[in-house]
Amino acid sequence: MTQYETVIGLEVHVELASASKIFCSCANRSLEEHNIHVCPACCGMPGMLPVTNKKVVDLGMTAGMMLNCHINRTTTFDKKSYYYPDLPCSYQVTQWFSPIAVRGYVTIDTPEGKKDIRIKQIHMEEDAGKLVHDTWSNTTLVDFNRTSVPLIEIVSQPDLSSASEVVAYLERLRAVLRFAKVSECRMERGTMRCDVNLSVRPKGSDKLGVRTEMKNMNSISAIERAIAYETQRHINAIETGCEELVQETRRWDDEKNKSFAMRNKETAGDYRYFPDPNIMPVVIDDAWFERIKASLPPAPEIKKARLIEECNLSEYDADLLTQSRVLCDCFDEAYAVSGLAKESANWILSNCMGILNKNGQTMDDLRISGSSLGKLIKAVADGQISNANARKILEAMFDEDIDPIEHAKENGLVNSNDTGEIESIVAAVVANNAKDAADFRAGNEKAINPLFGACMRELKGKCDPQVLRSILIAHIMK
Repeated sequence: MTQYETVIGLEVHVELASASKIFCSCANRSLEEHNIHVCPACCGMPGMLPVTNKKVVDLGMTAGMMLNCHINRTTTFDKKSYYYPDLPCSYQVTQWFSPIAVRGYVTIDTPEGKKDIRIKQIHMEEDAGKLVHDTWSNTTLVDFNRTSVPLIEIVSQPDLSSASEVVAYLERLRAVLRFAKVSECRMERGTMRCDVNLSVRPKGSDKLGVRTEMKNMNSISAIERAIAYETQRHINAIETGCEELVQETRRWDDEKNKSFAMRNKETAGDYRYFPDPNIMPVVIDDAWFERIKASLPPAPEIKKARLIEECNLSEYDADLLTQSRVLCDCFDEAYAVSGLAKESANWILSNCMGILNKNGQTMDDLRISGSSLGKLIKAVADGQISNANARKILEAMFDEDIDPIEHAKENGLVNSNDTGEIESIVAAVVANNAKDAADFRAGNEKAINPLFGACMRELKGKCDPQVLRSILIAHIMK
């Protein structure tokens, strides 16, 4: 029985984290109300000339360097001609002749060991608009918010051979690009999309089979199922002749769990690439190149190792922090001020993430000052502010930029050091809860909990828990 192997190459589209679009000053916010971030340039009005966004080039270079690519010091933009209703000029501005980065690689872990997946090129380009199908009126509308949103397309060589390798490759890309703040890489929001080029051949053959492309895959689970289905479809066609394999673009239907033909696969000649005469070549001089190189963060796994070795964090905490550069930066700033690594990690991963989750935000949406968080953490450790009041202050820090210590003073959230007041409240609480006090004296250690809670309520949380506990025990046992 003939054994087969799958050959896969990926084209990964990543939306860049720039404030504005690639060739105009419109805001890069495609998910807001339809057609509010549009100007004559990005909706293709005659006579409007594009102006290249330098931040987009910065991010393209950063991606290339993080993925071990050679950066082309002169990079150009080209026109890719095709007609589709959401492409107002009937061409897309992309890079064909001299892309921003070439000849890179990504290393992934496989059951057989580490494997390098070669990157053919990374090119910058503009996104198309978005078609909105209105079933009620049986019409199709066009939202131009997404037109000219900046993208990079990362084109791999056909070095992947299974769905598990594809997943490992995509997860590695996502981790590196998020850590370098190139993109949020959220497939559910469309800021990371994937085209899967797949063929099947007899195992050991060096001749590629007929290639099909599945467009705009936007979830890991869908990609896994699509690869499994398409691989089996190719094998069935080869072995039984049930259908003729042709080079084509296919659409994956997640509900029916199968792919459907869309159109014959275009070749480079079909797109009629030619240099865009309206956009000057971008020349990257030594100063620019070195500035981007100096700004690169360490790879996530290197940062993780440092957090474990230098800050004595657990592997679990370090792994969570290094999922986001924003979290890492916040931790570094908080730790520098507080000097407390474990506490800084706990406050970020537990309290801060809790507030973000409640607000429907992600870890990359964390905007509080790390140094201010460090002040708050140190104040809790020093007994100035209770945990309960510190959490209230943290919530206020999410709403506005405040100094946590000044806020605590202004709102009566600083712990009281008046032991006389504490002893007076303890005496009253114990007198009103004689049974709990007697149970504690009899050896029931849990009986102190309701007494402690009652004292803390009377003190409105403004007390060092350790001080209160020691005064409470001393009063009960005297």
